[in-house]
Amino acid sequence: MNKVSSLRSAYAETLIELGKKHENLIVLDADLAMSTKTVLFKNTFPERFFDMGISEADMMGTAAGLASSGKIVFASTFALFASGRAWEQVRSAICYPKLSVKIVATHGGISVGPDGVSHQAAEDIAIMRVVPNIRIIVPSDATQTRFFIHEAYKTPGPFYIRLTRPALPVIYEDSYNFNPLNANKLKDGEDGAIIACGIMVFPSLKAAEKLQKEGIGIKVFDMSCIKPVDRKAVVEAAKTGHVVTCEDHSTIGGLGDAVGDVILSEHPCYISKVGLSDCFAESGSWNKLKEKYGLTEERIYKEMKNLLIKVR
Repeated sequence: MNKVSSLRSAYAETLIELGKKHENLIVLDADLAMSTKTVLFKNTFPERFFDMGISEADMMGTAAGLASSGKIVFASTFALFASGRAWEQVRSAICYPKLSVKIVATHGGISVGPDGVSHQAAEDIAIMRVVPNIRIIVPSDATQTRFFIHEAYKTPGPFYIRLTRPALPVIYEDSYNFNPLNANKLKDGEDGAIIACGIMVFPSLKAAEKLQKEGIGIKVFDMSCIKPVDRKAVVEAAKTGHVVTCEDHSTIGGLGDAVGDVILSEHPCYISKVGLSDCFAESGSWNKLKEKYGLTEERIYKEMKNLLIKVR
């Protein structure tokens, strides 16, 4: 059984690590530092942490001002508020001038569970993906989270890094050699491909293992960088003839559509999208919600089997 680890804790620990080396690193939060874990940075570097209160738009504007003065700014809140409440400031004050503000949004997707629809961000990737000049990252485990926080610090320009509330199984060893712009191929096969991000990567691997026991070879790609999407990896997946995308997000505007755009223009094939199907979720435990809305290993398995049956 895979060890589980908190992405939020990995984020906070990496901020402290970077803060010890770089005095130009500033952290902002919007009255959620306990939940986002940025309180750990606050405790270590109180002079470089600013709690902006329940004022996400103001936080993004302040982050833009600090970044325009040469600071590298990490701004955190819940994914719904970072993308929804502060979208205009992200668009016009951060992305238009290409400022080095790294938005690290926690509590992404419906995996926040009991917090309900007011806190469930199933639209945030779509909202952010349409904005020019921003890179969108959805890590699948704590190791990958640490890598991308380092990458965000040293790479000029805006980032949107989406983290989960639940701890996730550890997929990658600390020594894994990540390429920030490439999907990670975790499994090979010739019969079909699963392209997943974030919390859906581990169940995608389990679904592929189940299919392998039936003699069906499935590629599994961890598409952690959704914008820009790894077009080469998508084409490789499409050449199998059958692609299933998996995300804790609406099937409109997220990973599935990013992959589908490439498939449509470069290598048409059968594609099915696992995600939230144009609806609001309900309040409940993550285990019950993922069963109800089909964000499971079993659903991924069935979607791939259905695609294979269509061709045969």
